[in-house]
Amino acid sequence: MRVGRAAFTAVYVNEIAISAGLLDEIDSKPCRKLRLLRFCEGRKCRTDRGSINRSFKILGVQRMSILKTMIAAASVSLAAFGSAGLASAADLPAKAAKKAPADLPFFFVIDNRVTYSWMPKGTDPGMFTVNPNGSINGKTTKSVYSFTHFDAWAYGTNFFTISMFKSDHNDPASPCAAPGVTITGGAADCAGATEIYGLFRSTFGWNEIFNTKAFGVGPLHNISFEVGADANTENNFLAPAKRDFVAGLQFAFDLPYKGYFNVAPLAYKEINHNAFTQCGLFGAGVPGVTCHADGNVDYKTTWAVETNYYMDLGFLPESMQYFSISGRAGWYGPKGDSNGLPALSGVGRMSTATKVEFNSEPIRLTLDASKALAGAKYSHLVDVWVAYRYWQNKFGLDHNAMPGVCTVAATGQSTNSCTESTVYSGITVKF
Repeated sequence: MRVGRAAFTAVYVNEIAISAGLLDEIDSKPCRKLRLLRFCEGRKCRTDRGSINRSFKILGVQRMSILKTMIAAASVSLAAFGSAGLASAADLPAKAAKKAPADLPFFFVIDNRVTYSWMPKGTDPGMFTVNPNGSINGKTTKSVYSFTHFDAWAYGTNFFTISMFKSDHNDPASPCAAPGVTITGGAADCAGATEIYGLFRSTFGWNEIFNTKAFGVGPLHNISFEVGADANTENNFLAPAKRDFVAGLQFAFDLPYKGYFNVAPLAYKEINHNAFTQCGLFGAGVPGVTCHADGNVDYKTTWAVETNYYMDLGFLPESMQYFSISGRAGWYGPKGDSNGLPALSGVGRMSTATKVEFNSEPIRLTLDASKALAGAKYSHLVDVWVAYRYWQNKFGLDHNAMPGVCTVAATGQSTNSCTESTVYSGITVKF
């Protein structure tokens, strides 16, 4: 994500195409041809995180330089006219006044896109059913509807994405606490849950802030300050209300064929909500020890590393240059007890301590469908893509422990709901 580049998570170069990933968590909704971190898409996202063709930057510098030169020249001329007197100035031949070039707009790149994607094997921790043969089905089919915005200005970039995830019945809405079962133990066929997840990332380039090229050496294109936040809500019984904040640096590198690779070491802070830990749900409890007074969980500040890349497949024959690849990965450090109640945590597979979370979309293959069908003029107006998504220790939950969520408490058998591994596909339209 940077100014002067040929999109979290995912936005990329020349013809702009946004697909979070990044971001999508949110789900990775990576963007295409403008450098930016998505990540989906999110921690659910991809995310789809971006940058702009260096020509935008050169154009802006040149136009500003021209404007400054014209102003300086005009000042010198006026001084000369003043010293010569009005009469001599009147004797000069009349010339048509030249119109000053217009300034660049505040946002010289604005890109908006909508995406629909289908995920056949998504997961939601703790949501699973037991098959007649005793095996466990922890998979959840999800339809994802996303809006993504990217813009660039003189000192950096902004990326925002918001997605709605609609699950099938294996991830039920409240009052079901699990598929087919309400919190009181009664049988019910609850509809699939709906989640809303939003993410933004902003960068402030050092080369632009300090008006220098010192932070571009070799393949290193720029260093930027990066800040961002995620937020979500879902209508299941858990009633999550995630609020996280990130801040740190982004290092942006050039790759061949108008490509890039970004890496961002960040500080990460999360606050969430867990209705299962609400005091009074299973008895009075002791606030802060066995339950939370309001169900809110304040996690410890930890570290994070977010990366993303993009590259056109420029080595293909001219007649096949409609393809590009992109991807993202994010690591998020342990943030304390998953329930915020360490006194209740066990040991080994009975532990509820969080682990390092790995949220990735290592590869996405994109076809510029509008360019292939209608020509370069319509490049990236419509993109179709297929991607692979891998998410271990989802939301920081230990996939080998966390009894009753990631494993069956009595046996230790995995519920297959805390690791997500799926191929999924989608279509993105620019407007």
